[in-house]
Amino acid sequence: MSGSETVVITGFGPFRQFWVNPSWRAAQDLKLCGLGERIEVHIKEIPVSYVQSQHVIAEIWQTLNPKFVVHLGVARGCRVVILEQTAKNSGYRDRDVCGFCPESHCCVNEGPETLCSVVNMLPVSKLFRKSGMDVLCSRDAGRFLCEFTYYCSLYHGQGRAALIHIPTHGRLASADRLLPLLKSIIQTMLSQMDDDGRAEVVYSPYEHTPQSKNMQR
Repeated sequence: MSGSETVVITGFGPFRQFWVNPSWRAAQDLKLCGLGERIEVHIKEIPVSYVQSQHVIAEIWQTLNPKFVVHLGVARGCRVVILEQTAKNSGYRDRDVCGFCPESHCCVNEGPETLCSVVNMLPVSKLFRKSGMDVLCSRDAGRFLCEFTYYCSLYHGQGRAALIHIPTHGRLASADRLLPLLKSIIQTMLSQMDDDGRAEVVYSPYEHTPQSKNMQR
């Protein structure tokens, strides 16, 4: 697609009671509906495996060179959409579907403890809440494969990633309501990136919020 920008959307593979993971189904639906004329959407299914997820994330950033990567994960028992601002490097102690847990309990050995998306999730969540949508911002992504994958993606992509936890209960668990909301959220994130790009965004893995040069004090 000439003049287009690449956005990658990922969902996870089978996990526990989810033979078809709702996050992967949502990624497939977003691929079908698209994000706009100048956005080329690629989707990837990520196994619920520490080792395999690292390989998939590295491959995405090395081969597709995306503008932005959106990771979808499932928040079991939740009724709201959650936008995750940060990912932590350490504290991963739960075993994956292969029964494996990193010996170091880390995503990247000697990596920064906290990485942050270049997208400021708080104003995005506030925008949708003003419209009556159940969208929250979080700084604790759960210390399992969702956050592990998110950290690796932020690390490889210099912050150009997002993690969105989708609900399994309530009105937003239905695809006909969730899909248009996810599409609008991602488009809003991309718009914020474009605006910040014109303001020359400065990304630091140690900061909790992105800043532009004309905003620094």
